[in-house]
Amino acid sequence: MKNRNLDHKDDWATPKEFYNKLNEEFEFDFDPCPLHSDFDGLAIDWAERNFVNPPYSTKLKEMFVKKAIDEAKKGRMSVMLLPVSTSTKLFHDFILPNCTELRFIKGRLRFEGINTKGELVSNKVGMHDSMIVVFGQKKWRSVSGERKNHLEKIIKTGEQ
Repeated sequence: MKNRNLDHKDDWATPKEFYNKLNEEFEFDFDPCPLHSDFDGLAIDWAERNFVNPPYSTKLKEMFVKKAIDEAKKGRMSVMLLPVSTSTKLFHDFILPNCTELRFIKGRLRFEGINTKGELVSNKVGMHDSMIVVFGQKKWRSVSGERKNHLEKIIKTGEQ
């Protein structure tokens, strides 16, 4: 049986290839919560096209979702990588009524980070399924049909 009382960390990096594919589509110009940041992404204004992979601890995740909703009201777009948890108040009261797009990722992403034994790992899947949640209008460049099909395949299957 797994020890559910381990000290879980919030410091997990977005898989580079996955981020790069999203960046091709959305052309991000800011990340308000990069790993080991020297600023507080919740205390500053965000840019026009934000990529947000927030810490997954409940309180911080909720704070970043609410901040992305506030930024969307200012005309800024945020693309969030979040764990799927569709039975929560956060999902039903904040994400679902405010998102402009929602994508469920088929399979589990392989994040890079320090595991509960203190080891750097990049070959382990996350504890949760993942979803992409977009807040704000996706009014940037449009993706061609062929490119969109390729991106959808990557997002659904993880294949390149």
